[in-house]
Amino acid sequence: MSANTFPLARIVRLSILSLGALVFLAPYIFMVSTAGKAQSDIFTSSLSLVPQQWFYVQNFTKALSRVSMGNLLFNGVIVCLLILAIQVIIAVPCAYAMAKLKFRAARAMMVLVMLGLLVPIHATALPLYVAFDKVGGLNSYFALVAPFTISVFGIFLFLQFFRSIPDDLIHAARLDGMMEVGIIARVIVPNAWPAITAFAIFSVVAHWNDLYWPLIVISNPAYATPPLGLLYFRAAEAGDDYGALMAAALIITFPLVAAFLLAQKRFVEGITMTGLKG
Repeated sequence: MSANTFPLARIVRLSILSLGALVFLAPYIFMVSTAGKAQSDIFTSSLSLVPQQWFYVQNFTKALSRVSMGNLLFNGVIVCLLILAIQVIIAVPCAYAMAKLKFRAARAMMVLVMLGLLVPIHATALPLYVAFDKVGGLNSYFALVAPFTISVFGIFLFLQFFRSIPDDLIHAARLDGMMEVGIIARVIVPNAWPAITAFAIFSVVAHWNDLYWPLIVISNPAYATPPLGLLYFRAAEAGDDYGALMAAALIITFPLVAAFLLAQKRFVEGITMTGLKG
């Protein structure tokens, strides 16, 4: 193989990318390794990724039996899907109006969206908790979903994407007699699937992994989300059984990894196309 096939710049670039991938994959590799180790292997002085005794079956059996793993995953799916569906239903029309309709408050709304990106959930957690407590909304799917139904990040992402859609396409739809709702449903959304997929990955990952808000509003294990259930598993059941704990962590993170791999092409396409908008 000639030297021209792999020039030095390409070798350096691939080496840096491989090193970065290894750094990001290191925690997952450690989880996979620890999930197959016995307790004596985990607390040994030597560091080895290959278990001396293979305890995968025992550790995964403990993870599935000591907590209601099916209920945790079910709650995570329900909460993430409800949040995502409502966010898209609200964000798409808002972004369309700001991108394609002319009205006086457009600039003010854009400023509000940018300011909304700066407000973290931690700043509003206390008043939201008090409000849910007053209406008896704690320990419910409503408490887990309601604070996140409006996503300013989603509005901003879709806004950038919709600006690239030709105005002539929308004008043609109006000449055909479509109302604005019909244009959104039959013209905008079919062309926005890359952006919707990209946003879906961000939204699902954020809320699937969220521990802060469920820890505040949920005390009933029946409504526990995967991270909160993992916390219950570690504190109440497993003790120092880190092999079973890592097995539970692998079960909880696997749906996210699978979903990202399935949607990877759309995700990259959506991020690339959105990033090019002016």
